[in-house]
Amino acid sequence: EMLDLVGRTEPGPFAPRTVELGTYLGIRRGGALVAMAGERLRPPGWTEISAVCTDPAHRGQGLGTRLVLAVAHGIKARGDQPFLHTSAQNTNAIRLYESLGFRFRRTTSFRGALVPGRAPVPGQAAPGGK
Repeated sequence: EMLDLVGRTEPGPFAPRTVELGTYLGIRRGGALVAMAGERLRPPGWTEISAVCTDPAHRGQGLGTRLVLAVAHGIKARGDQPFLHTSAQNTNAIRLYESLGFRFRRTTSFRGALVPGRAPVPGQAAPGGK
């Protein structure tokens, strides 16, 4: 279900074992997973909030806000600082994150690489474009 939601919303790289990297929370409506967020990268003292996504039919209901706040609360309770990133074109996400107290720190470039013989990671653009 998580991979299906990621495939429909494209929040960024999310492989089948990404969920093993940290706690993931979800919201269900009518038995279906419609929103989720969790943890991924953990440099010392920090934890990334990852895979924040909401099914398009359920956007505008505050689900992303609730999830980001809950995940951030868990990170802070462990003594880490939450961080996240998004595409510069994702203005809805940027507005949400800024409204929750996150602030712009830096621009980072990401590059993808395909390993011969392996399928691309869902949500990750192929080298040279989408």
